[in-house]
Amino acid sequence: MSKLRILYAATEIDPFLQTTKVAELLRRLPAGMQESGAEIRIFVPRFGIINERKNRLHEVVRLSGINIAVGDDEKPLVIKVASIPTAKLQVYFIDNEDYFHRKSALVDKNDKFYLDNDERAIFFCKGVLETVKKLGWSPDIVHCNDWMTSLIPLYLKTTYKKDPVFKDAKSVFTVYNNEFLDKFEGNLVEKAKMLDIDDQMLTSLKSADFSGFVKLGMEYADTVVRSDEDFSDNLNGLFKEYALNNRLSQVAADENLLSSYQALYDELAAN
Repeated sequence: MSKLRILYAATEIDPFLQTTKVAELLRRLPAGMQESGAEIRIFVPRFGIINERKNRLHEVVRLSGINIAVGDDEKPLVIKVASIPTAKLQVYFIDNEDYFHRKSALVDKNDKFYLDNDERAIFFCKGVLETVKKLGWSPDIVHCNDWMTSLIPLYLKTTYKKDPVFKDAKSVFTVYNNEFLDKFEGNLVEKAKMLDIDDQMLTSLKSADFSGFVKLGMEYADTVVRSDEDFSDNLNGLFKEYALNNRLSQVAADENLLSSYQALYDELAAN
């Protein structure tokens, strides 16, 4: 395998947080790719449930301090890092006091969905790309995992298309069965906008729900991967649509996982 540069964006990663299959994949896949010779960067939200002292998170001052716009609001971005010693992997955490300093991830202590999870997702996606820009590190592959990362493929094909850091980047969007039934409030389209993005590009988000985020990620990613899980009829319909236009990839969920993804990455990077 050539020395690919792979950027992983996800909702969680083991051992820092593990509530879904995303955390398990993000622990296994980047480590395997690194062992194969790839250069890796990993980004996840710094949810308040993650113990900073225990996990030895520390702020990277030179990367922090950017203001990220979410609609009409601008909020400061804080970047923290920690390492997974056994894998020699460094993880970057996207943080902000308003969005992530809560002692839970997506739901409160009463198991109620946070009403601003849409804004947290937008902040995370923009924060990842702005931080990578500041790092000056050009990824060949940007692998987005789960609904919170679904805006990244769109941003790569619009706002960041001409940026030297991202000009050759290809995106992968893996969909997981982490569906929620809650609807977001407010004008989600306006919140998600960036330079070179019009309302029509964000049509999928008008449903203001899980399906809208997932559909947007599927629309703009170079390749869509379906995780090995059961999905609703609604999402199965989307998968069928993308299978017809040859943008839906099947990746083995067993011991062949690493080789399957390696082949997928190599094919994307070569085109």
